[in-house]
Amino acid sequence: MTEYRPGSHSDVVVGKYLEGWLQDGKSPGPRSKIVSMYTEQVPDNDMSRPMAAKYGVPIFRTIHEALTLGGDDLAVDAVLLIGEHGDYPMNDKDQKLYPRFKMFLEITDTFRRTGRTAPIFNDKHLSYSFIKAKRIVEISEQMGFPMMAGSSVPVAHRRPAIDFPWGKKATHAVAISYSGLDIYGFHLLESLQCMVERRQGGETGVRAIQCLEFDAVWKFLDDNAWAKRLFDTALTRSETLKPGDMRQNVKSPSVFVIEYNDGLKAAAFLLTGAVEDFTVAIDVVGQTEPLSTLMYLQNGRPHPHFGCLVMNIEKMFETGVATYPVQRTMLTSGMLDFALESRFQGHKRLETPQLDVDYWVGRDSHFCVSKLDEAPRSE
Repeated sequence: MTEYRPGSHSDVVVGKYLEGWLQDGKSPGPRSKIVSMYTEQVPDNDMSRPMAAKYGVPIFRTIHEALTLGGDDLAVDAVLLIGEHGDYPMNDKDQKLYPRFKMFLEITDTFRRTGRTAPIFNDKHLSYSFIKAKRIVEISEQMGFPMMAGSSVPVAHRRPAIDFPWGKKATHAVAISYSGLDIYGFHLLESLQCMVERRQGGETGVRAIQCLEFDAVWKFLDDNAWAKRLFDTALTRSETLKPGDMRQNVKSPSVFVIEYNDGLKAAAFLLTGAVEDFTVAIDVVGQTEPLSTLMYLQNGRPHPHFGCLVMNIEKMFETGVATYPVQRTMLTSGMLDFALESRFQGHKRLETPQLDVDYWVGRDSHFCVSKLDEAPRSE
């Protein structure tokens, strides 16, 4: 972990392993157990030391020692890599330089030294750099261990509890969220990608990306009827939509305009000041009305949507098979990197042959539909 403090991803993920789904010290909880910890930073409000003492979990000074429990052999069955939160610098693209790639390399170096591997789950994007994100996936494939990554948004409860119809053709898609381009832009792109990856032909990658801001966002909406129609549909699912004139409420609007290799066009909007949730709307060939839903995040401790994520992580830890493809997160990591590069280059449209990422998903859906101790929905 980069750090473990109240409200951090370490708190709401590792906390469920230590204290149960409701983080109240009571069962039920995940079936696997935390047996060691490593934190790169220890802030004043650190939770790792008191929680480790309370639950008898040793904390080690290096990643290698945490994986070997201070010995010579790999002594764990799986690894959580939570490189979110902490005191890290920003680059000139306004990306926070979390050390996920460095920490991943230290984990896999221990795999090589001990001659054994284990499944890895990486929280949120694989890296701020697509080159590094792609390398992480390449190493996992070369070494032959299962890997998953991503955020809680794709697996959270949905209102309504629907998924994109597997194998159907999609022509246009819109996703809407809020907050910063880097920190929530990834969540936004995952909310879009987890739906459209189920379309006919599977995922074949992204041809071009452009980031627009301020008045250019509203001009894009005014000039593209498909985007305006889906934008309005997605907003009908929002449970936090603010009253009043949106164009006045949103001081710094932004949109990622995405052209997929198979012809799908998408637009992902960040509208701080208008909404505080995640909605998606998609045109499905053969359906008169767009498909739309809200990905419902339950704010406040214990943040149950992270329990939905942990349930899917546990599946991989127990079966040795990724619950959903890590390539989704590799692609969304790259989409965000190139969108912020577009912004850095004066909002240019960027051709992205690097994002020729092919993968497919099965029919099963993995979002939560009921209590945390019940299985996610499968269609």
